[in-house]
Amino acid sequence: MSARFSSYGNFGTYFTNNSDPLSMSATRWGIVSAGKISHDFCVALSTLSFDEHKIVAVAARDRARAEEFAKKHKIPNAFGTYTELADFKDVDVVYIGALNPQHYEIGMLMLEHGKHVLCEKPLCLNLYQAKNLIQYAERKKLFLMEAVWSRFFPAYQYLRKQIQTGMLGEIQEVEVSFGFSLINVDRLSKNDLGGGVILDLGIYAIQVSQWAFQEPPVKIVANGEVNTEGVDIAVNAELHYTRNRISKISLSGKKQLDNKAIIKGTKGEITLINFWCPIKIIDIDGKEREWVLPQGSHPTNFLNSEGLRYEAEAVRQALINGKIENETVSHNDSLLFARIEDEIRQQVGVVYNDEKVN
Repeated sequence: MSARFSSYGNFGTYFTNNSDPLSMSATRWGIVSAGKISHDFCVALSTLSFDEHKIVAVAARDRARAEEFAKKHKIPNAFGTYTELADFKDVDVVYIGALNPQHYEIGMLMLEHGKHVLCEKPLCLNLYQAKNLIQYAERKKLFLMEAVWSRFFPAYQYLRKQIQTGMLGEIQEVEVSFGFSLINVDRLSKNDLGGGVILDLGIYAIQVSQWAFQEPPVKIVANGEVNTEGVDIAVNAELHYTRNRISKISLSGKKQLDNKAIIKGTKGEITLINFWCPIKIIDIDGKEREWVLPQGSHPTNFLNSEGLRYEAEAVRQALINGKIENETVSHNDSLLFARIEDEIRQQVGVVYNDEKVN
């Protein structure tokens, strides 16, 4: 027997209402890149109120692609360079859906032009870049968040509450696997595209581990397999925490894994199904609990992408309240994610050709 809940229309569990006049006007979004994830983000925005979220511009390196994208999503302005979008005055916040190596440069460009930024994960290629980007955003007093959308799903909020109230007891172990057959996907397999399972899939496994333990690991042990370009295609890692607690992570770009996260405590466990975008869990009592997503304006490319709406609404609430970060995915969270990713990559032996490290 399963319990079903509406997972839209009410953000009251972790967003607060605000009577500030800014809350009466729509947040104006600019979209960077006209690829698959940007499409899905626009579909997710279509499930929210048009009075609160408006997509006003899109930019791609190919103007024709931007114009095609704009037509599909009814966006009034299309640009053939990212600089044009950065210069466009009617954008409040930019969503960066470009490839991993471009995040740092585009993020800096948008911040330089006074734009708030929601940047797809990983925030940057490494800790050095992430530090620079975050420090610059803080100096400019502009909002910046890594788009770790998982944490804004009702299932994650429910899990956090169960941990905080002691329903699971002390968390002892997280067991998480994440894998798909991605060998022929360029963005996953090529060095110059910042490929590899650590940055593409590992970020999700790392963040769910941190969501459970809420402290930095004291030791990291990792090994993996790299392809001919020196990019990781399979990784096993252990994140060790105080009091002999552990997160066991399996990542694969070679085959599909079960893609679950099991959070085990002294009093019970919760399983997140499709843990990076979960609408279903197996609760402490062994019963299934489900939160239903709304349908967007178009089909999506990736599973449960309508759930990107939750992080979009979190960004709006942060802007309304004058915040430059969100506590659910804070700047310190992103720095820790990057540090863990760097350490795993170092142990596996993955270095990007154009990587800036100092």
